[in-house]
Amino acid sequence: MRTDLTEKLLRGLYSAVLYLLTPVTVYHLIWRGFRFSEYFQRWNERYASYPQPARPVDVWLHAVSVGEVNAAIPVVEALRQRHPQLRWLITTITPTGSARARALWGDDVQHVYVPYDLPGAVGRFLKHFRPRLALVMETELWPNLLFGCRDAGVPAYILNARLSARSLRGYGVLGPLISRVVRSLRRIGAQSAGDGERFVALGARQDQVVDTGNLKFDIAVPAGLDAFVAEFRRHPGARPAWIAASTHEDEEAAVIAAHRRLRTRWPDLLLLWAPRHPERFPRVVEQARAAGWKTATRRHDAWPGADVDVFVVDTLGELMAFYACADVAFVGGSLQAIGGHNLLEPAAVGTAMVTGPHLHNFSEISKRLKEADALRIGADADAVAAELEALLGDPVRREAMAAAGRALVEAGRGALEKTLAMIAPDLPL
Repeated sequence: MRTDLTEKLLRGLYSAVLYLLTPVTVYHLIWRGFRFSEYFQRWNERYASYPQPARPVDVWLHAVSVGEVNAAIPVVEALRQRHPQLRWLITTITPTGSARARALWGDDVQHVYVPYDLPGAVGRFLKHFRPRLALVMETELWPNLLFGCRDAGVPAYILNARLSARSLRGYGVLGPLISRVVRSLRRIGAQSAGDGERFVALGARQDQVVDTGNLKFDIAVPAGLDAFVAEFRRHPGARPAWIAASTHEDEEAAVIAAHRRLRTRWPDLLLLWAPRHPERFPRVVEQARAAGWKTATRRHDAWPGADVDVFVVDTLGELMAFYACADVAFVGGSLQAIGGHNLLEPAAVGTAMVTGPHLHNFSEISKRLKEADALRIGADADAVAAELEALLGDPVRREAMAAAGRALVEAGRGALEKTLAMIAPDLPL
Protein backbone atom coordinates (compact mmCIF):
# COMPACT_ATOMS: atom_id res chain seq x y z
CA MET A 1 0.00 0.00 0.00
CA ARG A 2 2.85 2.36 0.84
CA THR A 3 4.37 1.80 -2.60
CA ASP A 4 1.03 2.57 -4.30
CA LEU A 5 0.63 5.77 -2.31
CA THR A 6 4.20 6.80 -3.07
CA GLU A 7 3.65 6.24 -6.77
CA LYS A 8 0.41 8.21 -6.72
CA LEU A 9 2.14 11.08 -4.94
CA LEU A 10 5.08 11.11 -7.36
CA ARG A 11 2.81 10.88 -10.40
CA GLY A 12 0.56 13.59 -9.01
CA LEU A 13 3.46 16.00 -8.48
CA TYR A 14 4.92 15.20 -11.88
CA SER A 15 1.57 15.68 -13.63
CA ALA A 16 0.85 18.90 -11.76
CA VAL A 17 4.14 20.36 -12.99
CA LEU A 18 3.34 19.29 -16.56
CA TYR A 19 -0.10 20.93 -16.41
CA LEU A 20 1.50 24.13 -15.14
CA LEU A 21 3.92 23.97 -18.06
CA THR A 22 1.20 23.40 -20.68
CA PRO A 23 1.41 27.01 -21.93
CA VAL A 24 5.11 26.38 -22.54
CA THR A 25 4.24 23.52 -24.91
CA VAL A 26 2.15 25.93 -26.98
CA TYR A 27 4.99 28.45 -27.02
CA HIS A 28 7.39 25.68 -28.05
CA LEU A 29 5.19 24.65 -30.98
CA ILE A 30 4.89 28.27 -32.13
CA TRP A 31 8.64 28.88 -31.78
CA ARG A 32 9.49 25.71 -33.69
CA GLY A 33 6.80 26.53 -36.24
CA PHE A 34 8.53 29.74 -37.25
CA ARG A 35 11.62 27.64 -38.03
CA PHE A 36 9.83 24.59 -39.46
CA SER A 37 6.24 25.21 -40.57
CA GLU A 38 5.10 21.61 -39.98
CA TYR A 39 5.09 22.37 -36.24
CA PHE A 40 2.07 24.62 -36.86
CA GLN A 41 0.09 21.61 -38.05
CA ARG A 42 -1.75 18.74 -36.31
CA TRP A 43 -1.72 20.27 -32.83
CA ASN A 44 -4.81 18.23 -31.99
CA GLU A 45 -2.72 15.04 -32.07
CA ARG A 46 -0.26 16.39 -29.53
CA TYR A 47 -3.17 16.79 -27.10
CA ALA A 48 -4.85 13.52 -28.18
CA SER A 49 -7.90 15.06 -29.82
CA TYR A 50 -8.86 13.02 -32.88
CA PRO A 51 -11.68 14.01 -35.26
CA GLN A 52 -11.70 10.63 -36.99
CA PRO A 53 -13.48 7.60 -35.47
CA ALA A 54 -11.47 5.30 -33.24
CA ARG A 55 -9.48 2.63 -35.10
CA PRO A 56 -8.05 0.11 -32.63
CA VAL A 57 -4.60 -1.28 -33.40
CA ASP A 58 -2.68 -4.40 -32.47
CA VAL A 59 0.84 -2.97 -32.24
CA TRP A 60 1.79 0.58 -31.34
CA LEU A 61 5.42 1.57 -31.96
CA HIS A 62 6.81 4.90 -30.80
CA ALA A 63 9.95 6.39 -32.36
CA VAL A 64 10.96 9.96 -31.57
CA SER A 65 12.46 11.07 -34.87
CA VAL A 66 14.23 9.93 -38.02
CA GLY A 67 17.00 8.01 -36.27
CA GLU A 68 14.63 5.99 -34.15
CA VAL A 69 12.28 5.37 -37.09
CA ASN A 70 15.22 4.05 -39.09
CA ALA A 71 16.28 1.81 -36.21
CA ALA A 72 12.73 0.43 -36.03
CA ILE A 73 12.59 -0.49 -39.73
CA PRO A 74 13.90 -4.07 -39.32
CA VAL A 75 11.40 -4.82 -36.54
CA VAL A 76 8.39 -3.35 -38.34
CA GLU A 77 9.26 -4.97 -41.66
CA ALA A 78 9.90 -8.39 -40.12
CA LEU A 79 6.66 -8.39 -38.15
CA ARG A 80 4.60 -7.10 -41.08
CA GLN A 81 6.02 -9.83 -43.29
CA ARG A 82 5.51 -12.62 -40.77
CA HIS A 83 2.17 -11.41 -39.41
CA PRO A 84 0.46 -9.33 -42.12
CA GLN A 85 -2.82 -9.31 -40.23
CA LEU A 86 -1.45 -7.04 -37.48
CA ARG A 87 -2.80 -3.49 -37.42
CA TRP A 88 -0.11 -0.88 -36.74
CA LEU A 89 0.15 2.57 -35.22
CA ILE A 90 3.43 4.50 -35.48
CA THR A 91 3.93 7.61 -33.36
CA THR A 92 6.71 10.17 -33.51
CA ILE A 93 7.47 13.51 -31.89
CA THR A 94 9.12 15.40 -34.73
CA PRO A 95 7.73 16.25 -38.18
CA THR A 96 10.86 14.75 -39.74
CA GLY A 97 10.14 11.47 -37.98
CA SER A 98 6.56 11.69 -39.21
CA ALA A 99 7.69 12.30 -42.79
CA ARG A 100 10.09 9.37 -42.64
CA ALA A 101 7.41 7.01 -41.28
CA ARG A 102 4.97 8.07 -43.97
CA ALA A 103 7.59 7.70 -46.69
CA LEU A 104 8.32 4.17 -45.50
CA TRP A 105 4.84 2.82 -44.83
CA GLY A 106 2.33 5.30 -46.20
CA ASP A 107 -1.27 4.38 -45.44
CA ASP A 108 -0.36 0.79 -44.54
CA VAL A 109 0.02 1.94 -40.93
CA GLN A 110 -1.73 4.61 -38.91
CA HIS A 111 0.46 7.51 -37.85
CA VAL A 112 -0.04 10.35 -35.36
CA TYR A 113 2.17 12.41 -33.10
CA VAL A 114 2.51 10.95 -29.64
CA PRO A 115 0.57 13.09 -27.14
CA TYR A 116 2.18 15.17 -24.44
CA ASP A 117 2.62 13.18 -21.25
CA LEU A 118 -0.46 14.65 -19.57
CA PRO A 119 -2.82 12.18 -17.84
CA GLY A 120 -5.86 13.35 -19.80
CA ALA A 121 -4.11 13.25 -23.16
CA VAL A 122 -2.58 9.84 -22.44
CA GLY A 123 -5.97 8.47 -21.41
CA ARG A 124 -7.64 9.73 -24.59
CA PHE A 125 -4.81 8.35 -26.72
CA LEU A 126 -5.01 4.85 -25.23
CA LYS A 127 -8.81 4.82 -25.31
CA HIS A 128 -8.86 5.90 -28.96
CA PHE A 129 -6.33 3.42 -30.34
CA ARG A 130 -6.61 0.62 -27.73
CA PRO A 131 -3.21 -0.95 -28.58
CA ARG A 132 -2.60 -4.54 -27.52
CA LEU A 133 1.19 -4.21 -27.49
CA ALA A 134 3.44 -1.17 -27.02
CA LEU A 135 6.96 -1.01 -28.46
CA VAL A 136 8.99 2.06 -27.54
CA MET A 137 12.31 2.78 -29.19
CA GLU A 138 15.50 3.54 -27.28
CA THR A 139 15.00 5.83 -24.24
CA GLU A 140 11.49 7.26 -24.18
CA LEU A 141 10.55 6.87 -20.51
CA TRP A 142 7.41 8.98 -20.30
CA PRO A 143 5.85 8.18 -16.90
CA ASN A 144 2.15 8.76 -17.59
CA LEU A 145 2.33 7.06 -20.98
CA LEU A 146 4.00 3.92 -19.66
CA PHE A 147 1.99 3.78 -16.43
CA GLY A 148 -1.09 4.21 -18.61
CA CYS A 149 -0.10 1.15 -20.61
CA ARG A 150 0.40 -0.86 -17.44
CA ASP A 151 -2.94 0.26 -15.98
CA ALA A 152 -4.72 -0.59 -19.26
CA GLY A 153 -3.12 -4.04 -19.38
CA VAL A 154 -0.98 -3.22 -22.43
CA PRO A 155 2.42 -4.95 -22.25
CA ALA A 156 5.15 -2.41 -22.99
CA TYR A 157 8.71 -3.03 -24.17
CA ILE A 158 11.67 -0.75 -24.72
CA LEU A 159 13.50 -1.84 -27.87
CA ASN A 160 17.09 -0.98 -28.71
CA ALA A 161 17.27 0.59 -25.26
CA ARG A 162 20.20 2.85 -24.57
CA LEU A 163 21.09 4.80 -21.46
CA SER A 164 24.36 6.67 -21.21
CA ALA A 165 26.07 7.32 -17.90
CA ARG A 166 25.33 11.00 -18.46
CA SER A 167 21.61 10.33 -18.96
CA LEU A 168 21.52 8.10 -15.89
CA ARG A 169 22.90 10.96 -13.80
CA GLY A 170 20.55 13.40 -15.49
CA TYR A 171 17.39 11.77 -14.15
CA GLY A 172 18.28 13.28 -10.76
CA VAL A 173 15.19 14.15 -8.74
CA LEU A 174 12.99 12.14 -11.11
CA GLY A 175 14.88 8.97 -10.17
CA PRO A 176 12.27 7.62 -7.70
CA LEU A 177 9.52 8.06 -10.31
CA ILE A 178 11.53 6.76 -13.26
CA SER A 179 12.59 3.66 -11.31
CA ARG A 180 8.91 2.78 -10.95
CA VAL A 181 8.37 3.49 -14.66
CA VAL A 182 11.04 1.01 -15.75
CA ARG A 183 9.68 -1.64 -13.37
CA SER A 184 6.28 -1.28 -15.09
CA LEU A 185 7.78 -2.50 -18.37
CA ARG A 186 7.52 -6.10 -19.54
CA ARG A 187 11.09 -6.22 -20.88
CA ILE A 188 13.93 -3.85 -21.81
CA GLY A 189 15.94 -4.92 -24.85
CA ALA A 190 19.31 -3.25 -24.20
CA GLN A 191 21.74 -2.29 -26.96
CA SER A 192 24.68 -3.52 -24.88
CA ALA A 193 25.55 -5.06 -21.52
CA GLY A 194 26.58 -1.61 -20.30
CA ASP A 195 23.22 -0.11 -21.24
CA GLY A 196 21.49 -2.99 -19.46
CA GLU A 197 23.53 -2.41 -16.30
CA ARG A 198 22.60 1.26 -16.30
CA PHE A 199 18.89 0.41 -16.63
CA VAL A 200 19.25 -1.86 -13.61
CA ALA A 201 20.95 1.02 -11.77
CA LEU A 202 17.98 3.19 -12.78
CA GLY A 203 15.61 0.75 -11.10
CA ALA A 204 14.87 -2.11 -13.50
CA ARG A 205 14.89 -5.67 -12.18
CA GLN A 206 17.66 -7.86 -13.53
CA ASP A 207 15.14 -10.26 -15.05
CA GLN A 208 13.54 -7.44 -17.04
CA VAL A 209 16.69 -6.63 -18.99
CA VAL A 210 17.70 -8.58 -22.10
CA ASP A 211 20.95 -7.86 -23.93
CA THR A 212 19.55 -8.01 -27.46
CA GLY A 213 22.31 -6.02 -29.11
CA ASN A 214 21.91 -2.94 -31.26
CA LEU A 215 19.24 -3.01 -33.98
CA LYS A 216 21.21 -0.42 -35.90
CA PHE A 217 23.63 -3.21 -36.86
CA ASP A 218 20.74 -4.85 -38.72
CA ILE A 219 20.61 -1.84 -40.98
CA ALA A 220 19.71 -2.59 -44.59
CA VAL A 221 21.91 -1.16 -47.34
CA PRO A 222 19.64 0.80 -49.73
CA ALA A 223 18.44 -1.14 -52.74
CA GLY A 224 20.10 -0.06 -55.98
CA LEU A 225 22.99 1.61 -54.15
CA ASP A 226 25.57 0.89 -56.86
CA ALA A 227 23.33 2.40 -59.51
CA PHE A 228 22.72 5.47 -57.32
CA VAL A 229 26.46 6.04 -56.84
CA ALA A 230 27.11 5.54 -60.57
CA GLU A 231 24.44 8.10 -61.45
CA PHE A 232 25.87 10.54 -58.91
CA ARG A 233 29.38 10.16 -60.33
CA ARG A 234 28.10 10.80 -63.86
CA HIS A 235 27.35 14.43 -62.91
CA PRO A 236 30.27 15.96 -60.97
CA GLY A 237 32.78 13.62 -62.58
CA ALA A 238 35.76 12.00 -60.91
CA ARG A 239 36.19 14.74 -58.33
CA PRO A 240 37.01 14.05 -54.69
CA ALA A 241 34.01 14.50 -52.40
CA TRP A 242 33.37 14.56 -48.66
CA ILE A 243 30.11 14.67 -46.76
CA ALA A 244 29.16 16.61 -43.64
CA ALA A 245 26.17 14.68 -42.31
CA SER A 246 23.62 15.30 -39.55
CA THR A 247 25.24 18.61 -38.66
CA HIS A 248 23.75 20.98 -36.10
CA GLU A 249 23.58 24.75 -36.15
CA ASP A 250 26.68 25.29 -34.01
CA GLU A 251 28.72 22.98 -36.27
CA GLU A 252 28.00 24.83 -39.49
CA ALA A 253 30.84 27.32 -39.17
CA ALA A 254 33.23 24.41 -38.62
CA VAL A 255 32.00 22.73 -41.82
CA ILE A 256 32.57 25.90 -43.82
CA ALA A 257 36.03 26.36 -42.32
CA ALA A 258 36.93 22.73 -43.04
CA HIS A 259 35.78 22.95 -46.66
CA ARG A 260 37.75 26.15 -47.20
CA ARG A 261 40.85 24.51 -45.73
CA LEU A 262 40.46 21.32 -47.75
CA ARG A 263 39.93 23.19 -51.03
CA THR A 264 43.33 24.84 -50.71
CA ARG A 265 44.76 21.37 -51.36
CA TRP A 266 41.99 20.02 -53.61
CA PRO A 267 40.49 23.04 -55.45
CA ASP A 268 37.81 20.90 -57.12
CA LEU A 269 36.70 19.21 -53.89
CA LEU A 270 32.94 18.78 -53.60
CA LEU A 271 31.12 19.06 -50.27
CA LEU A 272 27.90 17.10 -49.78
CA TRP A 273 26.11 18.72 -46.86
CA ALA A 274 23.17 17.08 -45.08
CA PRO A 275 22.00 19.12 -42.06
CA ARG A 276 20.31 17.20 -39.28
CA HIS A 277 17.14 19.31 -39.18
CA PRO A 278 15.15 20.35 -42.27
CA GLU A 279 14.62 23.85 -40.91
CA ARG A 280 18.38 24.37 -41.39
CA PHE A 281 18.33 23.47 -45.10
CA PRO A 282 17.75 27.04 -46.40
CA ARG A 283 20.19 28.58 -43.95
CA VAL A 284 22.95 26.14 -44.91
CA VAL A 285 22.41 26.99 -48.59
CA GLU A 286 22.69 30.69 -47.72
CA GLN A 287 25.90 30.18 -45.76
CA ALA A 288 27.52 28.15 -48.52
CA ARG A 289 26.69 30.80 -51.11
CA ALA A 290 27.85 33.60 -48.78
CA ALA A 291 31.20 31.79 -48.58
CA GLY A 292 31.52 32.28 -52.33
CA TRP A 293 30.74 28.73 -53.45
CA LYS A 294 28.38 27.67 -56.19
CA THR A 295 25.71 25.70 -54.37
CA ALA A 296 23.07 23.29 -55.60
CA THR A 297 20.43 21.25 -53.77
CA ARG A 298 18.96 17.79 -54.13
CA ARG A 299 15.37 19.07 -54.40
CA HIS A 300 16.03 21.80 -56.94
CA ASP A 301 18.92 20.41 -58.99
CA ALA A 302 18.77 16.63 -58.37
CA TRP A 303 22.54 16.17 -58.82
CA PRO A 304 25.64 18.34 -58.43
CA GLY A 305 27.08 19.62 -61.69
CA ALA A 306 30.77 19.68 -62.56
CA ASP A 307 31.04 23.32 -61.43
CA VAL A 308 29.19 22.92 -58.10
CA ASP A 309 31.24 23.44 -54.93
CA VAL A 310 28.60 22.53 -52.33
CA PHE A 311 25.63 20.22 -52.79
CA VAL A 312 23.02 20.37 -50.02
CA VAL A 313 21.10 17.15 -49.43
CA ASP A 314 17.77 18.70 -48.46
CA THR A 315 15.73 15.49 -48.58
CA LEU A 316 14.96 12.76 -46.06
CA GLY A 317 15.74 9.07 -46.38
CA GLU A 318 18.70 9.40 -48.78
CA LEU A 319 21.58 9.95 -46.36
CA MET A 320 23.01 6.43 -46.60
CA ALA A 321 23.06 6.62 -50.38
CA PHE A 322 24.94 9.92 -50.27
CA TYR A 323 27.36 8.53 -47.70
CA ALA A 324 28.30 5.98 -50.35
CA CYS A 325 29.00 8.79 -52.83
CA ALA A 326 31.63 10.40 -50.58
CA ASP A 327 35.29 9.53 -50.12
CA VAL A 328 35.14 10.40 -46.43
CA ALA A 329 32.39 11.44 -44.02
CA PHE A 330 32.10 13.76 -41.05
CA VAL A 331 29.23 12.62 -38.80
CA GLY A 332 27.81 15.59 -36.91
CA GLY A 333 26.26 16.09 -33.52
CA SER A 334 29.75 15.34 -32.23
CA LEU A 335 31.47 18.74 -32.10
CA GLN A 336 29.01 19.89 -29.46
CA ALA A 337 27.41 18.05 -26.58
CA ILE A 338 24.66 16.47 -28.70
CA GLY A 339 26.15 13.00 -28.29
CA GLY A 340 26.70 12.05 -31.91
CA HIS A 341 24.56 10.38 -34.57
CA ASN A 342 24.40 7.00 -36.26
CA LEU A 343 27.94 5.90 -37.15
CA LEU A 344 26.81 2.59 -38.58
CA GLU A 345 25.22 4.14 -41.68
CA PRO A 346 28.53 5.22 -43.27
CA ALA A 347 30.16 2.02 -42.00
CA ALA A 348 27.51 -0.15 -43.67
CA VAL A 349 28.05 1.44 -47.09
CA GLY A 350 31.84 1.45 -46.77
CA THR A 351 32.77 5.08 -46.16
CA ALA A 352 35.64 6.10 -43.88
CA MET A 353 34.47 8.50 -41.20
CA VAL A 354 35.56 11.21 -38.80
CA THR A 355 33.70 12.64 -35.79
CA GLY A 356 34.18 15.10 -33.01
CA PRO A 357 34.68 13.99 -29.39
CA HIS A 358 31.08 14.11 -28.12
CA LEU A 359 29.81 10.57 -28.69
CA HIS A 360 28.00 9.65 -25.49
CA ASN A 361 24.87 8.53 -27.36
CA PHE A 362 26.99 6.06 -29.33
CA SER A 363 29.69 5.29 -26.79
CA GLU A 364 29.68 1.51 -27.35
CA ILE A 365 29.49 1.73 -31.16
CA SER A 366 32.16 4.43 -31.38
CA LYS A 367 34.44 2.41 -29.09
CA ARG A 368 34.10 -0.67 -31.29
CA LEU A 369 34.61 1.30 -34.50
CA LYS A 370 37.67 3.03 -33.04
CA GLU A 371 39.16 -0.29 -31.90
CA ALA A 372 38.58 -1.71 -35.40
CA ASP A 373 40.33 1.36 -36.90
CA ALA A 374 37.15 2.24 -38.78
CA LEU A 375 36.74 5.67 -37.14
CA ARG A 376 38.89 8.73 -36.54
CA ILE A 377 37.94 11.09 -33.69
CA GLY A 378 39.07 14.71 -33.64
CA ALA A 379 39.32 16.55 -30.33
CA ASP A 380 37.89 19.75 -31.84
CA ALA A 381 36.91 21.31 -35.17
CA ASP A 382 40.52 21.89 -36.26
CA ALA A 383 41.45 18.30 -35.43
CA VAL A 384 38.44 17.02 -37.38
CA ALA A 385 39.51 19.06 -40.42
CA ALA A 386 43.03 17.67 -40.09
CA GLU A 387 41.70 14.10 -39.98
CA LEU A 388 39.56 14.73 -43.05
CA GLU A 389 42.58 16.13 -44.88
CA ALA A 390 44.72 13.15 -43.94
CA LEU A 391 42.12 10.65 -45.14
CA LEU A 392 41.38 12.48 -48.39
CA GLY A 393 45.08 12.24 -49.10
CA ASP A 394 45.39 8.55 -48.23
CA PRO A 395 43.13 6.28 -50.33
CA VAL A 396 44.77 3.12 -48.97
CA ARG A 397 43.90 4.09 -45.40
CA ARG A 398 40.36 5.04 -46.45
CA GLU A 399 39.78 1.67 -48.04
CA ALA A 400 41.12 -0.16 -44.99
CA MET A 401 38.78 1.84 -42.72
CA ALA A 402 35.85 1.19 -45.05
CA ALA A 403 36.51 -2.56 -45.05
CA ALA A 404 36.82 -2.60 -41.26
CA GLY A 405 33.55 -0.71 -40.88
CA ARG A 406 31.65 -3.04 -43.19
CA ALA A 407 33.06 -6.08 -41.38
CA LEU A 408 32.04 -4.69 -37.99
CA VAL A 409 28.47 -4.09 -39.17
CA GLU A 410 28.20 -7.62 -40.55
CA ALA A 411 29.61 -9.13 -37.36
CA GLY A 412 27.15 -7.15 -35.23
CA ARG A 413 23.98 -8.28 -36.97
CA GLY A 414 21.56 -10.46 -35.01
CA ALA A 415 19.78 -8.03 -32.71
CA LEU A 416 16.62 -8.29 -34.79
CA GLU A 417 16.01 -11.97 -34.11
CA LYS A 418 16.80 -11.54 -30.40
CA THR A 419 14.36 -8.63 -30.25
CA LEU A 420 11.61 -10.56 -32.01
CA ALA A 421 12.13 -13.51 -29.65
CA MET A 422 11.89 -11.18 -26.65
CA ILE A 423 8.53 -9.70 -27.64
CA ALA A 424 7.07 -12.94 -29.07
CA PRO A 425 5.12 -13.94 -25.92
CA ASP A 426 3.03 -10.76 -26.13
CA LEU A 427 2.46 -10.52 -29.87
CA PRO A 428 -1.32 -10.21 -30.35
CA LEU A 429 -1.70 -12.99 -32.91
